[in-house]
Amino acid sequence: MEMEKIAKVLELLTLFSDAVIILLLIIFISYIFSKKKKFLKSIARMSKNNYLEIGFIVALVATLGSLFYSEVMGYTPCKLCWYQRILMYPQTIMFGLALWKKRTYLAIESVVLSLIGLIIASYHYLLQIGLVTSSNCDAVGYSSKCSEFFTLSYGYVTIPMMAATAFALLLLAGLIQLKYQGRRFF
Repeated sequence: MEMEKIAKVLELLTLFSDAVIILLLIIFISYIFSKKKKFLKSIARMSKNNYLEIGFIVALVATLGSLFYSEVMGYTPCKLCWYQRILMYPQTIMFGLALWKKRTYLAIESVVLSLIGLIIASYHYLLQIGLVTSSNCDAVGYSSKCSEFFTLSYGYVTIPMMAATAFALLLLAGLIQLKYQGRRFF
């Protein structure tokens, strides 16, 4: 029973985070076209000032969530899940060390890892819901098929969507940080 509660919390966090992402995108679009930028700048400043904390919390929850689903719930990760883990787990360590050492210059590394992770997670999600077909992601050894559903809630939240949401949050926070550091990613 406790395991279902933890899974429900992770699903609700994904739902809430997706709403935050949509809100941030709306704010960004309105920032481009608005003449009153004071409120929008204060939101961006808050993100910039708390970048390490936001990044650490997002990466840690994503890492612990993936371990929860595989080690506690017993869901076997597929090949694409492993790639996503390879891109998320180091970010937990990177943000943790940056918090400890008070460094703020890991935004480029996080943006690169998050962008690649978001692409893989989005592809995985599209594969899972049937919009993309692939024959090279069948079960290999002890892994499961990439198109296999372990959980579906709120009509769209699956494990790859949870990963995509975490990568998107880290990507947005990293881009805001780069903007305020005066650096350009592209």
